[in-house]
Amino acid sequence: MKIDLSGKTALVTGSTAGIGFAIAKGLRDAGADIAINGRTQDNVDSALARLGGAARGLAMDLGTPEGARDLVAAAPSFDIVVNNLGIFQPSDFFDTTDDIWERHWQINVMTGVRMARAYLPGMAERGWGRMLFLGSESAFNIPVDMIHYGVSKTADVSLARGLAKRMAGTGVTVNSILPGPTLSEGVAAMLKAEVTAGKTLEQAGADFVKAHRPTSIIGRPATVDEVANLVVYLASPLASATTGAALRVDGGVIDSIM
Repeated sequence: MKIDLSGKTALVTGSTAGIGFAIAKGLRDAGADIAINGRTQDNVDSALARLGGAARGLAMDLGTPEGARDLVAAAPSFDIVVNNLGIFQPSDFFDTTDDIWERHWQINVMTGVRMARAYLPGMAERGWGRMLFLGSESAFNIPVDMIHYGVSKTADVSLARGLAKRMAGTGVTVNSILPGPTLSEGVAAMLKAEVTAGKTLEQAGADFVKAHRPTSIIGRPATVDEVANLVVYLASPLASATTGAALRVDGGVIDSIM
């Protein structure tokens, strides 16, 4: 099986680091023309340097309507859009303020809404496109210490399913991807204290999974490349019969056969 994205243009939101950067690299390696997105020009420039080769940088804060408008004005058309931008913040429900809820909603959900509204019509006109949303196993396995995050990810999965139905018959597919714990920079920062105490990052990650995601079958976090591999396949012409799906790359955390 050979994935060839030559001639396709792709935007990955929030792609200066972590899963987003791995997805951008995977799409680029498959031949796509890539646009990297981040909030600051410095972060975007650094990611472009690490990516190597030709790629476009779009430094806009997509957590705001203004940032989304600026990005669409600068780049009005893409064949593939991966809505990767997202945040998480542990917080007990009773300590989670409206501001925290609103920030998660704007960044984790409304960014994808705005990207879909901007780019799906052009995909439909051309008769081909891929719109992908990074959900999470937390969409189904709501974390008690991040209920606000879980709710936002459930919304992403619902959004993708609804949009898949809306785009029926156009040649455009819409899917969501459900990573579990993944060794991104954000998770590494969360585990910093354990690493400082003498564990390797991989050991700290495995201990976290066993303690907080005991249903994990692989017993460790995924790598960012393992998540990116699934996204690259779904972005390709090979995945033309897959739409409206929530596909898991969670290491078996969600305790369900569906």
